[in-house]
Order: sequence, then C-alpha cells, then structure tokens
Amino acid sequence: MSAVRAWTRFVGDGADETEAVRPEILRSWQLSGVVSPDVTRAPLADEGDTADFWRASPLQTAVERVQDELRRTAEDGDLVIAVTDDQTRILWTYGGRVMRRKAESVNFVPGGRWDEQSVGTNALALAGRTGEAATVFSAEHYAEVVHNWVCWAAPVFDPATGRSLGVIDLSTTWDRTHPIGLATARVMARLIEGALPTDRRATLAGDPGPHEPGLTLTLLGTAEVWLDGQRLLLNRRQTEILALLALHPSGLSVEHLHALLYGDAAVTTSTLKAEVSHLRSALSGQLSSRPYRLTMPVTTDVEEVQRLLRRGDVRAAVRAYGGDLLPGTNSPALVQMGDYLAVSVREALLADPDADGVLRYSELAPYDTAVVEACLAALPVHHPVAPLLKGRLASAR
Repeated sequence: MSAVRAWTRFVGDGADETEAVRPEILRSWQLSGVVSPDVTRAPLADEGDTADFWRASPLQTAVERVQDELRRTAEDGDLVIAVTDDQTRILWTYGGRVMRRKAESVNFVPGGRWDEQSVGTNALALAGRTGEAATVFSAEHYAEVVHNWVCWAAPVFDPATGRSLGVIDLSTTWDRTHPIGLATARVMARLIEGALPTDRRATLAGDPGPHEPGLTLTLLGTAEVWLDGQRLLLNRRQTEILALLALHPSGLSVEHLHALLYGDAAVTTSTLKAEVSHLRSALSGQLSSRPYRLTMPVTTDVEEVQRLLRRGDVRAAVRAYGGDLLPGTNSPALVQMGDYLAVSVREALLADPDADGVLRYSELAPYDTAVVEACLAALPVHHPVAPLLKGRLASAR
C-alpha cells in the first residue's frame, strides 16, 4: 500500500497502516491529530518576538558566517533552506527562485511554526523532536498542502553542551528528490555548529540556564556553574573544588581534597578551608564537612560523556564533549581525568569512526590526523563529509 493510500485511510478513519509507512512517520501522524490535514499554511509567531530572538541567538552569527554556502546550495538545487529554534519556529530562510514562492505560500518563512502540533508531520518537526536527521517524502507529510514536497532536516547542537539549538531543513518538490539530500542536511548542520561564536554562553538569550534543580557544571572546553537555574560567579580554584567534589559524590577528606587539588604545591590546608567556606556560602550551605560532600543533586558534562560512551553512542558523546577538562587547570587529579576522557573519546572514534563525530572531533583536536585517516578509510568514496575531512587533514599536515 502506497504512502498516499495509507495517509488517506489514516486521516479518514484513523487506521494505522503500520506496514505501509515507516514507524517514525506513523508515530508523528498520531501526534499530529490535533491538526486538520486540510491546513493550508503554518501559523505565524509574533514577528517582533521572532526577530528579537534571532538577533540575540548565536545561530544568527553562525548562519551569517556560512550563508554563502547555504545560499549556493539552495540555488544550485532549487531548494528552500530554513533554520529554526528548538521549538521548530523558523528563524531564517533562503530559497531558490521556484521554491521561494512555494515556501511563502505555506508560511515556510521566519516566524512559521512547523512543530507537529501546529502543522503536522514534517522533517523539521521530526528532527527537532527526536534529535536525529529525518526525511519526509510526499504523502508522509500530514498536511496535504505539502504532499508535493520532500524535506530533509538535521538537528543543530551546541558543541559545548550537546543541547539542541534547532534544526536546519532543506526542502524541494518531490520530483527533485536526491539520494544525498539527508547527508547534505547533516553536513550543513555541522557547518553551522562549527561557525557558532566561541565566546557564547551555552544558553540562548532569555534562557536563565538549566531548569533542573541542583548544581549543573559545564567543565569541558569552558567553565560554567549553575545552581537551581542561576549562574554562580566563582573563581577558578572554587570551580576546581566543585569539579572534584562532583566527581567524588561520596565525599573527600580535607587531606584527600588538598592532594587532588594542589598535588605537591606548597599550599596550606587553611587556604583550602577558606575556599571551601566561600563555596559553602555560595551554595547556600549545601556543602557538608567531614568529609567535604555536596548535599544536592549534581550533573556534569563529564559524566554525560562517560554515560554516552558506555552506551556506545559515540556521535552523541563527541557532541557532548566540549574539549579539554577545565583548560589550563593545574590540579593533578583534574589533569588526569581530562586526559582519561580525551583518550576515551579518541579510542571510541577509532573503533567506530562516525563521520559526523569525527568532523566535530577534528575541530577540537585539529592535529589528531589518525582519527581523520581512520574515518576516511571507512567512508564510501563519494560521502559528502569526505571532502571536509580531507581538507582538515591537509590543513593539519
């Protein structure tokens, strides 16, 4: 049974044609039930709010840096390209001559809301909800008005935290479909991630930070500490103490903490106790003594990378790996942990040289040619990421 017949039966009597469409499409159709399949265009968010969000977003800087390539891709393939926020609201578009007009007719424009609850199944919504690249072809779309479209979308992640910033989507008419459409969307997403400003915060404008209660530590490639959604301004030594306590949840004696933090340096325990006292005040007393131990929920990006590696999800682990652990630290324990984590990520990529993961890793470790060479050896000759990796390899040499 074709996708058209499956869609007709589904919207007509709710029949779940599980053998006719992919499971992810069927699930998305089920989530789209609040929308009429006869919807003719996406709803529009407030124009001023969308423009303000875009101006404050690190995505704007990234898109500006790579817009020549995005526009060339759109024009060469007669595509319309869209970049959204993490709620699948379109922030920026560029289209070839034909697709630009088609896009405008269905509000595939800045401010257009393309989540499933607004306009039904589409690649932007799938990629945004699942965190994976997605293709939606013809009648797989829930809204009949875009049944003559094919869309490829890939999520864009903050490399420092692994947090989703939004998606990039490439759309055209179904008769212009191309087998490398999905791979191209992935490459465009990596380009945007690589062009994000390096001095940005890990949160978007207007976001107060992590919503989870307790302590959230970003330690890889940068240093940020959040307590119950509020950022704490700490000095380097205090951040190092917090990192050590977070990585030793059962607690540390003053002597053990001193050794992990200072090594053989001539620093008195009184100095350490003074730093801990300041920390306890900043944490509203949620740091116990004898042993020193954090008495609140704690999450770190270090533990997240380790969890993903244990699960075998190398791509996600590299995405969450923001770089060296507290760059510049002279704590022997943190230096050792940073080396261990870096080697773990590297060995995982050598064992499973995922192209997207290696591309991301090559930005963090541009002179590690062995990982890039292993990936190129495993890739098909015409893989769309291969030219980028070859360029990285030539630059490193």
